[in-house]
Amino acid sequence: MKYGFVIDNRKCIGCHACTVACKSEHDVAIGVNRTWVKQVEKGTYPNTRRVFSVMRCNHCTDAPCVEICPTQALFIREDGIVDFDNDRCIGCKSCMQACPYDALYIDPDTHTAAKCNYCAHRLDIGLEPACVNVCPEHAIISGDMENPETEIAQLLAREQVTVRKPEKGTGPNVYYINGDHDSLNPGAAGKPDQYFWNSQERGVGHFARYTEKLASEVDLAQMARKLNGGKEVPTEPVKSIDVLMQKNKLVYDAPNKGVLWGWEVSGYVLTKAISAGTFVLLLILALLGAPLESTVKLSGAIVSLIFLIATLILLVKDLDQPGRFAYVLLRPHWSSWLVRGGYILSAFGLFLTLYIIALYFDMPHSAYLWIGGFFGLLAAVYTAFLFGQAKGRDFWQSPTMSIHMIVHSIMAGAAVLMLIAYLLGLNETWVGMVKYILLTGIIVNLLTMLFEFNTPHSTKDATQTAHSITHGQYRTMFWSGVIILGNLLPVAMLFLDTSIFMATGALMVLLGLWYTEKIWVEAPQKIALS
Repeated sequence: MKYGFVIDNRKCIGCHACTVACKSEHDVAIGVNRTWVKQVEKGTYPNTRRVFSVMRCNHCTDAPCVEICPTQALFIREDGIVDFDNDRCIGCKSCMQACPYDALYIDPDTHTAAKCNYCAHRLDIGLEPACVNVCPEHAIISGDMENPETEIAQLLAREQVTVRKPEKGTGPNVYYINGDHDSLNPGAAGKPDQYFWNSQERGVGHFARYTEKLASEVDLAQMARKLNGGKEVPTEPVKSIDVLMQKNKLVYDAPNKGVLWGWEVSGYVLTKAISAGTFVLLLILALLGAPLESTVKLSGAIVSLIFLIATLILLVKDLDQPGRFAYVLLRPHWSSWLVRGGYILSAFGLFLTLYIIALYFDMPHSAYLWIGGFFGLLAAVYTAFLFGQAKGRDFWQSPTMSIHMIVHSIMAGAAVLMLIAYLLGLNETWVGMVKYILLTGIIVNLLTMLFEFNTPHSTKDATQTAHSITHGQYRTMFWSGVIILGNLLPVAMLFLDTSIFMATGALMVLLGLWYTEKIWVEAPQKIALS
């Protein structure tokens, strides 16, 4: 038994009855949707048509949202339906990042994730989903796709169907008859800053005044300028409304959810890099035979612990249900790197604390350094695998992500130890070793970014993200904050070889890492998924 949907675009009239029925059945809040109708206008006036595509959870066979969910709040039923349990959700938004179809949202009332669940409660008592029941054109067909007697199985056997983003390998179970490429693929249709109809973002009737002016034969060039944000359009008098009815233009869609993981996640990646990197550097220096004073060891370990605590605080703060944070450890879903990371951080914190206690009381501590250093290295890199599970964000699938995480931790740890040396007034041999470790980290970091932005990316979304970083929205922050302030200037400072300049260079490295994490976390989230 395996349930799915067929959307027959030959019949859909864009009436939004499915959206209304879904909202009524599940008491869905205003501004969010479990199902919605995307509208794309094609052609040039007067030869235009409008394509309607019903969007919703695809109830994937290999659902990435289920894999990444840390508490099994999302699960696949025996009949193939991807359902969810509000009582287990911690509001981490990982599922939203993992879903390539933009199907999940955070309920503003419960602060937990929600999505289409195939009206499982209706199905269990022999009823069809609310959207299927209400559709006036029978454009939505549901049922068991493995039962050859059902209408959906017969349609799938008879008709040519398409799915959204098959390249993701999720095995989506929502099929479209006459599926339109420009409607099913995000970004294929032009997305103007202002929609004709998007009442959830702009308010009902926002464009009515323009329609009235058009009826009174207002100058169309003036109207086009207003629709274009005040920018000039063709200088010749406009003879038609081509400027308003361009080819393949999105005119209605669900509201943009914006950046889901904001400054808290960027900050957590940085504080984790500082914490893990500082302790790992203590281990590296011990392996190199550096004569570290107990004061330096203790200071570095305490700084590491402080930033580990900051990491945990930021992790909890980012949750929409912070009171349920313990569910990650008490109700774990072991496939999720959020769970694995939680246990790694816990183990790291344990041995870091034991190391500090042993140092303070002058007890044997080398075993704690080795074991803590191992977990510190895991703490540095595990976030790369968490981002890798977020299959909705193509840029995070980069093979360089693990290198970024490790190198950033080494850079952060070296910068912190250099600052400790400056504050303690030390100019020992090991300070020079830290200096060259930091220089090596910067060189590897620059080479990694050079590779990242000068080799072809596997998908259009990843390419678009990379362009936005180097030439688009984030270009100033990237070139000024990351490359110059965070990498090139610190190299110059380190070569000046005086304590004040090296400390200044260390501070620049940490600031540059903040800009780096902010860009790497935010930029991929600016790409539309639906």
